[in-house]
Amino acid sequence: MPITVNVDVPAAFAGLFEPARYKAFYGGRGSAKSHSFAMVLLMQAGRSPLRVLCAREVQNSIKDSVKQLLDDKIKALGMAGFYKSTQSEIRGNNGSLFIFAGLGRMTADQIKSMEGIDRAWIEEAQTISAASLEILNPTIRKAHSELWFSWNPRHASDPVDQRFRGPVVPERSIIRRVNYDDNPFFPDVLEQEREFDEQHNPMRYGHIWLGEYEPMAMGAIWDRLTIHQSRRADAPPMQRIVVGVDPAGSSALGANSTGIVACGIGDDGRGFVLEDASLVGTPEQWARTAIAVYDMLDADAIVAETNYGGEMVAGTIRSVRATVKVIEVRATRGKHVRAEPISALYSLGKISHVGAFPELENQMCLMTAEGFAGDGSPDRVDALVWGMTELFPKLTPKPGLPAHLLPKTANNRYAPHRWR
Repeated sequence: MPITVNVDVPAAFAGLFEPARYKAFYGGRGSAKSHSFAMVLLMQAGRSPLRVLCAREVQNSIKDSVKQLLDDKIKALGMAGFYKSTQSEIRGNNGSLFIFAGLGRMTADQIKSMEGIDRAWIEEAQTISAASLEILNPTIRKAHSELWFSWNPRHASDPVDQRFRGPVVPERSIIRRVNYDDNPFFPDVLEQEREFDEQHNPMRYGHIWLGEYEPMAMGAIWDRLTIHQSRRADAPPMQRIVVGVDPAGSSALGANSTGIVACGIGDDGRGFVLEDASLVGTPEQWARTAIAVYDMLDADAIVAETNYGGEMVAGTIRSVRATVKVIEVRATRGKHVRAEPISALYSLGKISHVGAFPELENQMCLMTAEGFAGDGSPDRVDALVWGMTELFPKLTPKPGLPAHLLPKTANNRYAPHRWR
């Protein structure tokens, strides 16, 4: 017999009630992801018989699962008379069944038994392996079945982020970023913790509370909180736009990307990051992509580093379109030295990202005063720095100018005394 209950779910989770093959909700602490998923699943399984798999990558015991959360919600919703909870599963009077599993250790027979699943909820999906995803997606094959993912982002390279936050996402997907400010029931005790972290733990604040990727390396010259606080949904009219390009030395498998980042100066005199179209590709491919961004944004020029390609870099771009304006730049200082004046602009609130650029921001937060602390080359950051340096030329010291003559910002980074 179906049961009807009133479920008070934050508006940000309205997508859970819509039909979709994939439902992917990610964000920071206090967003009510797990609580909302649990309540909606219990409600849906109360209305009609559903087989629900609650899974994570590793489940050494039932204590590692969300079973206790579901038990608590059953009591809170007044559904104790409908659901019967045993040590390892939850059953509804209408035949609904909740089971719990660790995907990383499932046998072939256990995997095959999942074919009749109606809902699969992958909690803490940031830990899910690529192998588990490859098994899960085709195994949950029942008509109208759905796969639900909830997670606090960790790294852009994690399989769940590549699948749902990459350049191409699955069709019939509902993907939402939800944070504490989307939760109308956010408790006062967490608000006190959030305010404390905002003031005293800025390096990790973005990761903990805003669903940003893991914070930067020790001594990083950018931090996620600063980037997020200046983020904009839309850009003002632009005075000038350029596309920064940092060509990769190779297009072979495993090679670094060619950084392609569009930047602009708005009517308010501030800098804006407008697009990150970086890719691994041949010279012709990256040149065509750079020109496509140039056209899309009606840019004024392409700013391209020529250290490793010399005249070939500009030649490659002009072979695609002879009339495009190319400004050739050559690095004479280390990457981190070139990046520090641009990071100072961020610290002073002079640059905003229009939207989110996870892979670029991840690289930014791995740039330290000693160099790049990540793997490979900071190609996206290089492209950003070339673009912003062109837009803010006074940031670049002239040859022979002693560094101590440059004025300093409050955090002891060198910056110009006047802004364009």
